[in-house]
Amino acid sequence: MAAIEKYVTDSLTEKVQIIMPAHLNGAGRLFGGQLALWIDEVAGIVAIRHSGKQIVTACIDNLRFRKPVMQGEIVVMVGRVTYVGSSSMEVRVDSYVESPKGERNLINTAFLVEVAIDSKGMPAKVPRLMCRTQEEIEEFEAGLRRKKYRDEMSGELYR
Repeated sequence: MAAIEKYVTDSLTEKVQIIMPAHLNGAGRLFGGQLALWIDEVAGIVAIRHSGKQIVTACIDNLRFRKPVMQGEIVVMVGRVTYVGSSSMEVRVDSYVESPKGERNLINTAFLVEVAIDSKGMPAKVPRLMCRTQEEIEEFEAGLRRKKYRDEMSGELYR
């Protein structure tokens, strides 16, 4: 049985990727769809680690590309749970280009909503998110506001 409560750090996930020719678009830059795939994978791992269950991606709420990424650069994606409902989890994935000296420059921030599912594919309850720092509390509150906004927009789309 899954824990009733988990901390942000319990599911923190980092992926490192060197950009190879197969990852480039026709303009010689990292293909946005490739980065979106990696972000979705990182978010999925975060959600599985938090929930202890299989998950599905319900939505990619925000995917903002800030600068291009070139062949040979190192991309680091860091994912963490920011908000938890009863079966859904909001996951933030920040993507960086890392210099050879280890300096990181933010290139993308994405918010994804993942839903835990049971063996029948139905939504399943997930552990509560326990926040340790003021930053985690503020991110949780922002996640709640984003959830309310998504709920409002969802209603608008299906009227």
